[in-house]
Amino acid sequence: MSNDDQYGGGGYGEVGGTGQTRTRLPDTPTDPYGTPRRAPRASRGLITVVGVVVLLIAAIAFANQSGDPTTPPSSDKAPATTPTAPTGTHPVTTTPGTLPKGFAHDEQGAQSAAANYAVALGSDGMLKRELRHTIMDALYTPAAAAARKGTQDSAYSPAFLASLGLDADGNPPQGSTFVTRAVPIGTRVENYSPTNAKVAVWYTGLLGMSGPKSTDPVRTTWKTWTFELSWAGEDWKVTADTQQDGPAPVPGDVPASTSDDISKAVKEFGGFTYAR
Repeated sequence: MSNDDQYGGGGYGEVGGTGQTRTRLPDTPTDPYGTPRRAPRASRGLITVVGVVVLLIAAIAFANQSGDPTTPPSSDKAPATTPTAPTGTHPVTTTPGTLPKGFAHDEQGAQSAAANYAVALGSDGMLKRELRHTIMDALYTPAAAAARKGTQDSAYSPAFLASLGLDADGNPPQGSTFVTRAVPIGTRVENYSPTNAKVAVWYTGLLGMSGPKSTDPVRTTWKTWTFELSWAGEDWKVTADTQQDGPAPVPGDVPASTSDDISKAVKEFGGFTYAR
């Protein structure tokens, strides 16, 4: 044998000059009798991943079904109640344009009566004698109404009406609108019992003449009207009342509207027929 590389030649040479081909084995020793391990198929790994994803989707779907029920589809119908729906004693039932009556015989009913009485007594109906007497007969006890009619007639004298720009019957000039409204802001119970109550009404008022020749433009007032009420004839009736100025907030920076705008607003925006 050749001594070049102990195998009879370098590289892939011949062994002993016989012409036989030499085979070189791998450098890493292996078990010549063991069965070689096959590489895992890529398709098995893909099937495993898909299975995990399917199980995850199924778990999420099951969790959603076991939670809160789904919201039903919306409809065009308005809900029966809303989060801001009013609560408490149901308001009185009255014909529009008439004085409300039949207030609840409880503390809330007394507050409702006082607020509505402020609206009626602060309206332009008090400027006309016959309508003023009708309002007082409806709101006051018979004794209190009889005692106050003469005083009110004197207060709404022709001279006083003239100072407001009205004629002796309480009518404004042609083309002008006289505005007088009381808008309750809130009520406060001074004392209460099933037979008597004293309720203060904090309100803002509108008072003045709206017209091209008016020298008394519509302005706002802030007052507190306190009513002493008595339960009589199945309703709350006024036995006495007093007024005082305030509390008055700081005037805002909204510019005053024109006389035409005020006249239009008074005609378009009707007053409330029920307060509280």
